[in-house]
Amino acid sequence: MVNLFYLFLAALSGAAMALQGTFNASLGKIIGLWESTLLIHIIGVITVIVIMIAVGCGLNNYGKLGQVPWYAFLGGVLNVLIIYAVIRSIPQIGVGNATTAIIVAQISTAVLIDALGAFGMKKIGFQYLDILGILLLAAGAKLLLMD
Repeated sequence: MVNLFYLFLAALSGAAMALQGTFNASLGKIIGLWESTLLIHIIGVITVIVIMIAVGCGLNNYGKLGQVPWYAFLGGVLNVLIIYAVIRSIPQIGVGNATTAIIVAQISTAVLIDALGAFGMKKIGFQYLDILGILLLAAGAKLLLMD
């Protein structure tokens, strides 16, 4: 059974992503795509440093960096791609359309990662209902994207 706290936390992150995309696109319209992408990351680094100081977690775990698989470091690269793509797409197609496309692609990729147990994730058995779920999600997305 799904823990409701973590389901709520995931839903909260989804709402935050829609807001983040909106805020990032607003910033990008004024100062430019790459400038806003850089500024967003600088603000993010400062935020994490403040949180780490506030909770007193220290820097001890950075000694384990040698144990990290190479692909885990690609999250930083993907973060730049995600922020750039959001800043670029939202002013052109709108928050709803961009977020819908993001969610369909995100779910499709997530189901594939789960089914393969890729990148060290727990393997979650693939079911043909997963395809039906993705098709229904895509159909719902198409309805949202209609002009």
